[in-house]
Amino acid sequence: MFDFDRWQEIFHSIRQHRLRAILTAFGVFWGIFMLAILMGAGSGLENAVFANFDIAKNAVFVWTQRTSVPYQGLQPGRFIQLKNSDIDAIREQVPELGAISPILQVPGSFTIEYGTESASFPVNGDYPTFLAVKPLVIERGRFINNTDIRDKRKIAVIGLRVQEVLFKDGSDPIGQYIEIKGVPFRVVGTFRSRARGEEGTQDLQMIHIPATAAQQAFNRAGEIDFFACIPKPGVPAAVVQAKVSALLKQRHTIAPEDERALGTANVEQEYKEVQNLFLGIRGFSWLVAIGTIIAGMVGVGNIMMIIVKERTKEIGIRKSLGATPGSIIGMIMQEALVITGLAGYTGLAVGCAVVAGINYAVTNFGLESEFFYNPQINFRTALAAIVVLSLSGVLAGLIPGMRAASVNPVVALREE
Repeated sequence: MFDFDRWQEIFHSIRQHRLRAILTAFGVFWGIFMLAILMGAGSGLENAVFANFDIAKNAVFVWTQRTSVPYQGLQPGRFIQLKNSDIDAIREQVPELGAISPILQVPGSFTIEYGTESASFPVNGDYPTFLAVKPLVIERGRFINNTDIRDKRKIAVIGLRVQEVLFKDGSDPIGQYIEIKGVPFRVVGTFRSRARGEEGTQDLQMIHIPATAAQQAFNRAGEIDFFACIPKPGVPAAVVQAKVSALLKQRHTIAPEDERALGTANVEQEYKEVQNLFLGIRGFSWLVAIGTIIAGMVGVGNIMMIIVKERTKEIGIRKSLGATPGSIIGMIMQEALVITGLAGYTGLAVGCAVVAGINYAVTNFGLESEFFYNPQINFRTALAAIVVLSLSGVLAGLIPGMRAASVNPVVALREE
């Protein structure tokens, strides 16, 4: 039931000691404000990192290097070349594999030509499954398909930066022919990257052609440079990493203990490490904020103790007139909750407004970078802050309230 008299009494008490209440509440305000700012800054950094994480989060990359251990009469220092036959072997003998994307990098420094325009761009030979590893956004046309692989079609999918440089006249690149090392390839699609910053720029300068066409056109018959593997749902990437590595060692006569012959990268492991880093940042933010809130709560508790001391006679009269200990405790706790609640909600609102202002400035004034993007306060953080506020108010008023409830009415009425 709403007790108007009690609320009037609480606000009268706060107005009577306005400066004291403001200074006491500032600790709570600052703690919640710092929590909002730290969480917003942390989310901006996290969003920037994960916005550039444009590779499948459970991908495994495997490539070859030189052997470092003699094995079965073969000397160390051999370079291992992956082959097309390895693709079928991996598909057949690694049941945990969901998708495999063989990749062939067209070597050398050369120019890409279209009419009178020319420029240097990297070229990769890929399979359709490449999009499962790196989900590019196809702007126009299409990506490589299985028919392109089977028929060794000389087609190309170009990044928007390639289009911008080679097709300066604004003509439609779809259906046009570009020359790669003097070999004509028909453009069938254009794409943009999901990544931002330097990595996104590099993606836009890439040209993708069918791996089989690259092998035929550039004297790389049957060769593959590295594999990108995606495990089946629910399968840890480390399982596929270990099984693919073991199979390739067996197929290419590499000593099982040779750690240098094959290079591997486990994106899932790296992704978890990054997640743990930001979990630590969030934990540190909460630690700093809660420490400040506790300091503010102690201040509120001390003020409530002073208020109890100042109102000892009044509390004695209330108890003489039949006020229960519960009502006395409730009165003190309610006042503490009002102080911490107003301070905390103000701090949360101001913090969210500052974070929103930073986000607006970053978005509208060209201040975005690959290290900071879209700072925000999520709903769970705000809800957790409200819970912390409520607990702070309860704890700040509980001990003073219990002390007030224990006041002896006879002694209290004698107090001057």
